[in-house]
Amino acid sequence: MTAASPAAIARAFVTARQQATGFSDYPGPIPPSLADGYAIQAEALALVDAPVGGWKVGRVPAPLVERFGADRLAGPIFTPTIHALTPDATGLVFAQGFGAAEAEFLLRIGQAPDPAQTSFTLEEAAALVDAVHIGLEIASSPFTGINEHGPAVTVSDFGNNNGLLIGAAVPDWQNLTFAEIDISLSIDGVVAGTGRAVSFPDGPIGSVRFLLENLAARGIRLQPGAWISTGAVTGVHEVRVGQTVVADFGPLGTAHCVIRPQAAT
Repeated sequence: MTAASPAAIARAFVTARQQATGFSDYPGPIPPSLADGYAIQAEALALVDAPVGGWKVGRVPAPLVERFGADRLAGPIFTPTIHALTPDATGLVFAQGFGAAEAEFLLRIGQAPDPAQTSFTLEEAAALVDAVHIGLEIASSPFTGINEHGPAVTVSDFGNNNGLLIGAAVPDWQNLTFAEIDISLSIDGVVAGTGRAVSFPDGPIGSVRFLLENLAARGIRLQPGAWISTGAVTGVHEVRVGQTVVADFGPLGTAHCVIRPQAAT
């Protein structure tokens, strides 16, 4: 039996997403490196008609940083899955797969980077940002074991993203003190995790710099208006259909949603 190619793995994920189904076995050989995971992601991107409206940046667990040669990973966020938070906001997960909610700072790109630039300082990365908001990333994949096999597997299915919910704007974000605020996330009224964005290497701006360099290396242009979900501040918290999620950003407000099942598209 011939091992599934990157294109075949990508098609399996995209088909399952379109049909809103799930599976428990990875649809091919486990990608051994982040480069292999991004190769599958590129094949999957070519199969999706929806435009990319942003990118999620996730953390690579500390014990795996040396092995995979990076402390972060990236995946696309499609425009139809990006929504402003409303009183009846919903987060859509693949009911037969994996679902989680993450409290995140969402940074918006105001100026496209120089297409010839491949490395960035933190100051150069920050200069491209024109807004910061609080919000929630909905992390979901048809593959139930998406987070159990390392970051290359996560990368291969769009970084385990299925949406972005954009909350209130952060005032005076340029001073970066928002990264020092204590944040908590609760599920059905029970605190599931707490944290501060300053605990990330180089904070949220470090996630922007990582993404700029990651996309430049992959030949992908980051456009003005794109959102960057900069990383799960309180952790990755698994959720089930029907649960209510509330992220408390202290003086910056709250972000909330009810988890609903993703329908076929």
